[in-house]
Amino acid sequence: MMAGAKRRELKEAQRKKKQMKERHRQEESIARAVVVWNTEILPNWENMRNTRRVRDLWWQGLPPSIRGKIWSLAIGNELNITPELYEIFLSRAKEKWRSFSETGSLSESEDCGVDKESSLDLIKLDIFRTFPSLFIFQKGGPYHDVLHNVLGAYTCYRPDVGYVQGMSFIAAVLILNLEEADAFIAFANLLNKPCQMAFFRVDHDLMLKYFAAFEVFFEENLPKLFQHFQSNSLTPDFYLIDWIFTLYSKPLPLDVACRVWDLFCRDGEEALFRTALGILRLYQDVLLQMDFIHSAQFLSRLLQNTPAHTLFTCIANTHMISNNRRWNQVFSALMKDGPKEADKTGSPALRS
Repeated sequence: MMAGAKRRELKEAQRKKKQMKERHRQEESIARAVVVWNTEILPNWENMRNTRRVRDLWWQGLPPSIRGKIWSLAIGNELNITPELYEIFLSRAKEKWRSFSETGSLSESEDCGVDKESSLDLIKLDIFRTFPSLFIFQKGGPYHDVLHNVLGAYTCYRPDVGYVQGMSFIAAVLILNLEEADAFIAFANLLNKPCQMAFFRVDHDLMLKYFAAFEVFFEENLPKLFQHFQSNSLTPDFYLIDWIFTLYSKPLPLDVACRVWDLFCRDGEEALFRTALGILRLYQDVLLQMDFIHSAQFLSRLLQNTPAHTLFTCIANTHMISNNRRWNQVFSALMKDGPKEADKTGSPALRS
């Protein structure tokens, strides 16, 4: 027994030593990458961002210390939002909240999305459910008020969109990587991207076209699983909507989700659907054994121990080319074909 215990202790010690060595190697790699990003790439951003060297380095994951800065540059600021504009809409939101807390009702004269009691309640409820295990966004946590501010200001900035469940996760990830005003600027511009706007405004026709394009590459990459889903009537809307609403920050571990964001900031909306195919590839063997209900349940929750290395290997092995056409070409063709072609995906949840 003593000999067996010693062998186990030795094996555990070797495992911990290996882990420490790997962690040290990763820290050194990140430190070297930070130097390259800060001294070579960022000072020459426009000229270098699309070079092979930068794209390869980007694929490895952005260093956390400069992740927010690179995300901001990649997302851009086409809306020309300034910190001062953020303060204006934040003040408007606070005024509405104050009015509600004092009178129990809100003025209908303000063109602000928070003038609906349900919107206020939804924001509060979603903040409570945003990364609950971290506690930092819960009431009394250091980022609770910041998240509340960003979401409230956005509902006033875009009353035509308002607040939609899932937005809190996107705002929270940005807040973890950027200062408050910069997080709002990135948040508003990110949600203004065509794919995000289609989903958050629930543009059924456009969403169906995204699903149709996705299924072209799904069938190309994973034909066996594609046929299994088809036979079980498991259409993309049953799992993709939640993934895209939160940009994978809800179903995946936070560190893995941030790497997906890195890829999204590098490649645009194509990366969202390529990631979805990577997830399906990773869990293909499991999903092939499941019926409709179990598959839908599994994909709605995923596994919080999803390994980053394995997932990104699956994403790397996913080819976004079909009949010599890339994602944007396939999607553009579907846009020209009109709604009938997109309807072939058959998404009952969207058409109901």
